[in-house]
Order: sequence, then C-alpha cells, then structure tokens
Amino acid sequence: MKKFSLLLLCVSSGMLSVSATGVIPENDVSEVVLPVVVSSDVSVDVSTATPDVAAVPMEGEERQTTLMKMKEEFKTTFKFGGYLTGRYNISDRRGTASNGGFDIRRFRLYGSGHAWRDFYYRFQLEVSDAPGTDRGPRVLDAFVEWQRHEFFRVKLGQFKRCFGFENPISPLSIGFGSYSQAANRLQSVSDRIGAHRSSGRDGGVQVQGDFWKTEAGHPLFHYQVGLYNGQGINHRDLNHHKDLIAGFWVSPLKELKIGAFGWEGRHTNENNRLQTIARHRYGLGVMYESDWTVRSEYVHSVGSTLKGGADRSDAWYAAVGVPVRGVEGLKIYGRWDCYRDNARTWGGMKTDWNLSANYWLGKNLLLQLNYTHTCDRSTPVGADRRYNVLDAQVTARF
Repeated sequence: MKKFSLLLLCVSSGMLSVSATGVIPENDVSEVVLPVVVSSDVSVDVSTATPDVAAVPMEGEERQTTLMKMKEEFKTTFKFGGYLTGRYNISDRRGTASNGGFDIRRFRLYGSGHAWRDFYYRFQLEVSDAPGTDRGPRVLDAFVEWQRHEFFRVKLGQFKRCFGFENPISPLSIGFGSYSQAANRLQSVSDRIGAHRSSGRDGGVQVQGDFWKTEAGHPLFHYQVGLYNGQGINHRDLNHHKDLIAGFWVSPLKELKIGAFGWEGRHTNENNRLQTIARHRYGLGVMYESDWTVRSEYVHSVGSTLKGGADRSDAWYAAVGVPVRGVEGLKIYGRWDCYRDNARTWGGMKTDWNLSANYWLGKNLLLQLNYTHTCDRSTPVGADRRYNVLDAQVTARF
C-alpha cells in the first residue's frame, strides 16, 4: 500500500491549496479521484493523479493545461431520463371478464454514461404495475460495455437478447403500441415456452462489432454473439447449459439491414428443476428505416413448452410506416402479423391486422391510436374467433 499527498496547486487566476492523504493498493494508484475547487469559484475534477504526475514541477499556464487534459481524459459522464405511457383500450371480444379500461402501460427510468474511458454503462428500471413475482418495480437493463473498438465491443450484465430485429427496438419506436407476435412469442418478449416475462432480456455476455465501412461512411457488416443464462431477467441460472445466440446483417445502404439470427438454448422449469425444455430457433429479416419504415421477419422454433404441446412453431410479420405529408411528426403504420403455435398445421393460426397513427409533438410527447382486428383459429369452436381492439396511448418522455 502507498500513501500519497498532493500539495499546493497554482492556476493563473489565483492560488489554490489542497492537501489530500489516502491509502491505495500497491498496483492500483490510478483509481484515486480527487476533487479540486479553485478559489475563483471554478470547479475542476482531477482524476487519477498519481504521485509521479503530481510531483512534476509546473507553473502557471502549463499546470492548468495539464490539469484540464487529465480532466478530459478521465472524466465520467451520466445522463438520466425516463418515460411514462398511459393507455385506454376497449375490445368487442365476447366471453371475456372485461372489455378494457385504463392502465399505466409503462413507467421507466434509465441512466447511462461512461465510467472510465471506453467503458459505457446503462441501467433501466420498470416502476409500474402491482408488486409481485416478476411484476412491479424491477430491473430491466443493467450492464457495462467496453467500446474501445468498433469491430469488437464486449457487454456484460443484463440486457436484450441479440435475436431478431424487432426485439431490441424501443417500444416507442415500434409504431404499433405493441410488439409483433414473432417478437412476443419467439423473440422472448413474452416467450411461448412458459418462462416468466423478461421483455426479451437475459443475463449474460455479448460480443458485437462492425466491419468494412462503405464510401458513404456506414458499416457494411455487423455481427453479434452472446452467451446467456436462459432463465430471463433477475433469475439465476438453473442448469449447466448456456444459451448461445448469434446474428449478423449486411447493410448495402445505411438505412437497410438484411440479417439472419440463430438461438441454441435450454430453459429449466423453476417449479420442477427436473424439467428442461430446449429452444432451437432461427430467424430471417429485413429492415429499412428512414422517413419510411419497412420491416419484416420470419422466426421458426423447435422445442415444446413447460406445459407440453406442439414442438414446432413459427411466426412472421410485414410492417410499413408512411409519413403524412404536410403534418410534421405524423406517421401511419400498417402490419400483417401471423403466429402458429403448431407449425405443422394451419388450423391454429392467429392473425392480427394492425393500423396505427403515431404523432410526435416535439421529441418528448407521443400520441398513439392503435386498431387491431384479430382472427384467432386456435380458440375452441364456438368461441369468439374474430374481434377488434382499439387503444389510445399517450407517452411523455423526460
């Protein structure tokens, strides 16, 4: 262990006297952070002042330049924000306990920044819903990512699984007020397997990067590979297997991505640890995002559920978003969205036709009106297979 002291710093605007003594590990002198306050009410943060640097005799402008350089090199950053979404929905489906009502769809708080040079961090909390298991206030994202190289970035913690185009997109940018059935059922936003709701996230480590910049300045190729627990957020691993998920896409245009994804994993029943279900999945997709939005994916899954049932399922969708000329911030979306819980037959397919209007007032207020017509052939004969849902959502971001 070493003791150090930093004495008598001078700046051109006046004399500053600081005395600091601390105990630091022998091989960790670079982790010390000393707050320095200049007498002329100028505040400067000096990070990582080692004994060797502090002992170098400097005067006037040279000293101030050195201090500012150290500040810029080791400065930490932090940004905080959040958003809340209120909703009213109504349905004409017969045989349900309620035809809709009011609710707080989401209330999220998040923060991010750089903790040390190339080390980026982010957290996100969901604070709505009634308390309970996998409900109420909970951690969604919490990770650190080393971002030194564009071609090799490493992320560790809890975050979105790198499977599919739609899953990583923010709910505010989806365009329909809700994810597609492919994202919900097979990209694990609310997985068909019967696992607890994890919003497409899990704990693990992920490597990703970009290669081959085009003349226009955007990367032509992107890859991402991750190892995950397979149990979802805020739950520890229950087996000796880690889920392997990988994906890549090519971007011949900056706005266009054409990609493929794969998932090899297992999930263990938390109520019966002798039961483990396999997840073998792949997905293909294309996404174009500019003034217009075009997005389409197909996802196929092999593996049953915790309650049994079909061992093959699939889903696909095609979505388009068109800006309205003459009305800044208004965009109309349409989507054809299909899911088969049993991919061996067409008799149980559920189809949603979605039509949505998104109106951004500035950057922080979003008004949405969403209409869905559903044809659900998986319901028993005699039940209401065709029904309509209308919902209005208001989102304020801060």
